[in-house]
Amino acid sequence: MKTGLILEGGAMRGLFSAGVIDVMMEHGLTFDVLIGVSAGAAFGCNYKSGQIGRVIRYNTRFARDKRYCSAKSLMTTGNLFNATFCYHTVPNRLDVFDREAFNASPMVFYVVCTDSKTGLPVYHRCDTADDECFEWIRASASMPLVSKPVVLEGKPLLDGGIADSIPLRFMLKNGCKRNVVVLTQPRDYVKSKPSLLPVMKLSLRRYPNLITAMERRHEDYNRSRKLVFSEEKAGGAFVICPREPLPIGRVEHDPDKMRTVYQLGREAAEEKIDDLRRFVSQQ
Repeated sequence: MKTGLILEGGAMRGLFSAGVIDVMMEHGLTFDVLIGVSAGAAFGCNYKSGQIGRVIRYNTRFARDKRYCSAKSLMTTGNLFNATFCYHTVPNRLDVFDREAFNASPMVFYVVCTDSKTGLPVYHRCDTADDECFEWIRASASMPLVSKPVVLEGKPLLDGGIADSIPLRFMLKNGCKRNVVVLTQPRDYVKSKPSLLPVMKLSLRRYPNLITAMERRHEDYNRSRKLVFSEEKAGGAFVICPREPLPIGRVEHDPDKMRTVYQLGREAAEEKIDDLRRFVSQQ
């Protein structure tokens, strides 16, 4: 029976997940398949490369660096998070991503993107940590309104959370019957219709199917959470999530707030580590 790890997105709320995965790596927990959405992909790739602490390290280091995330980047490149700096300069030179360890790891790693033309999810398997892999991760984390679509395989791709925020159904269909699901919202959270939908409709009017996906995203998301908790009740899922809404925005420049959210993730994982170990090691 294959085990899976599912990492929800949520931009800087993903630092909660970063704390969770660091604790799991410290305790030697392994998975057959990891799938990440948006920040879950950008941060989760460090599980396959085995780089404990890298996520919180580079985020706090570059929190106030205008090359990393800034209005200037948005105005000059069309991307709030600078594509070249974040996905190439940092992993290649400034906080080096361990490509060899990623490539050698037997863990299968998927990222989820949304095809802007169809409004449907795209599940891409990344086996080699090359520049194309980083572009797939960038596509998964490209939030609408503050990012340009990333064109890969002829598809204009945006944030995977639009089409499939919590890809548990995909994992079940692909043989992962036991899944650890890391959420970045509390258990009682219910997503509502986005307040910026009118702006999105105007900005993305050339992609009508994408707009349709955005209009129903809150409904799809809430259904996905119901499936997660249903699987948890049946014994097929182990859920880790914050007790309260995380004290951080989708975009954050305060390193102290980043560390706080990261520490909340660590505490949530440490609190459940014995049960988590038993769940993962079941035959």
